[in-house]
Amino acid sequence: MTKQENKISIRHLYKVFGDDPEPALQYVKDGMGKTELLEEHNHVLGLNDINVDVPAGKTTVIMGLSGSGKSTLIRHLNRLIEPTAGEVWVDGENILEYNDKQLRHLRQHKMSMVFQKFALLPHRTVLQNAGLAPSIEGQSERVYADDARKWLDRVGLHGQSEQYPHQLSGGMQQRVGIARALTSNSDIMLMDEAFSALDPLIRTDMQDLLNELQAELQKTVVFITHDLDEALKLAEHLVILKDGFVVQQGEPQHILLNPADPYIEDFVSDINRARVLRVRSIMATTPDAPGEMAGEIDHDDTLESVIALSEGDTGRTYRVMKQGDAVGVLQMRSLVRALVPSDKSDDPESARRSG
Repeated sequence: MTKQENKISIRHLYKVFGDDPEPALQYVKDGMGKTELLEEHNHVLGLNDINVDVPAGKTTVIMGLSGSGKSTLIRHLNRLIEPTAGEVWVDGENILEYNDKQLRHLRQHKMSMVFQKFALLPHRTVLQNAGLAPSIEGQSERVYADDARKWLDRVGLHGQSEQYPHQLSGGMQQRVGIARALTSNSDIMLMDEAFSALDPLIRTDMQDLLNELQAELQKTVVFITHDLDEALKLAEHLVILKDGFVVQQGEPQHILLNPADPYIEDFVSDINRARVLRVRSIMATTPDAPGEMAGEIDHDDTLESVIALSEGDTGRTYRVMKQGDAVGVLQMRSLVRALVPSDKSDDPESARRSG
């Protein structure tokens, strides 16, 4: 995938925190890890040779445990943090070469950010918070009000425009944050643990809302999370970090079926595979239907729904459809095999990596 096919391309990005990062960076490039760098040189390795392409119009989820570097990485995309080395390309331009004026334009027009703690201004109404970006540019409330109300309505806050943030629940406040990002009319939305502070039911509602908005608007979304279930629900492209480096990235279904590292295997081991995996990931791709079919299923159906349809009969075979066309065949025996995580303990390559 070329830079032109991506909205954002990250190349050889390093971040070392400390008083003298340049010499410390060379230790990292020579093979020193995060723990050794801290113990021997009192510097913290935040990012280690990150190379990620963020496809335009899709949701890229960057996930990892605390300290993995995910929040550090997203803050490089709008230069809230400056790298020690590397490149960040947005629309074919290396933003690390931007001057102050270009950087302001990037933040005001190309990128919006939704924060975990909402970051609403308490003295402004919901409408004024949603219209923050145009107001910073000098637009009056009269000018931006219609657009801000449109997005407030779209995120489920009709009639709330004159309220103040303290009068809203946490979920409603985060809806204001999303409306603010949409009112800015930017192509890119950066979402740093945006739903982590919400109660589970509200969090699920917000995930559903984001997916609905994405289906409609096709923004380029970079979403940070530590929750694999959330990542698999939202991601079209998944990047998994550990200790500042990328362990594996790609289409989430492929990662779930083909974990490339023992760390990833541990991550996905407890996932409800029937609920997450889709028919398209395990079907036999063919327009033909060999033999008798038990019925038709959609390529994007979950395996859980197919199990319910089959009533547990492992002898059935289904024709797989996509937008009215036959694209594959799914045998229930293949489905059952896909529900069992692969055991790579006897794989020499896997053993070498884990050792």
